[in-house]
Amino acid sequence: MGEGVEWGLHCCVTLAWLREEGPVSIRRLAAWFDLPQEYLKKRLQALTRAGILASTPGARGGFSLARPPERITLMDVVTALQGPLEPFRCDEIRQRGVGGEGAGSEFARPCGIATAMRRAELAWRRELAAQTIADLMAHAPVGAERTRRNYSRMTG
Repeated sequence: MGEGVEWGLHCCVTLAWLREEGPVSIRRLAAWFDLPQEYLKKRLQALTRAGILASTPGARGGFSLARPPERITLMDVVTALQGPLEPFRCDEIRQRGVGGEGAGSEFARPCGIATAMRRAELAWRRELAAQTIADLMAHAPVGAERTRRNYSRMTG
């Protein structure tokens, strides 16, 4: 997974904590996390296209959550930023070269490695789909207070 997933998740939690403040500009979010603005903007635009964030244009515009934090799963964010691609792809190399000669019906079933990796991937996806931005928020109440306090200093 790329660093954009971490950035996206942190931005979603931060925007949820700051939802009473209205949209947060890309400039402020980039400064908040000390990230390159243009790269962060691309990540947040992907989240907007996926319906996770809303983008408000104009001088007072910026990004906000498009739906309640309890309706945004970690899997939603990962899929929006990484795409629907599977993290492991079996190319059946066991069937190539000398190692695959004379195997007969042995290759009729999926490779044991591919099966194990698919099970792990499904468990990973289930776990991410079971957790929401609201869950992350609930596990960091001190972060919410610090975020609101520091953000008010930043905008003041």
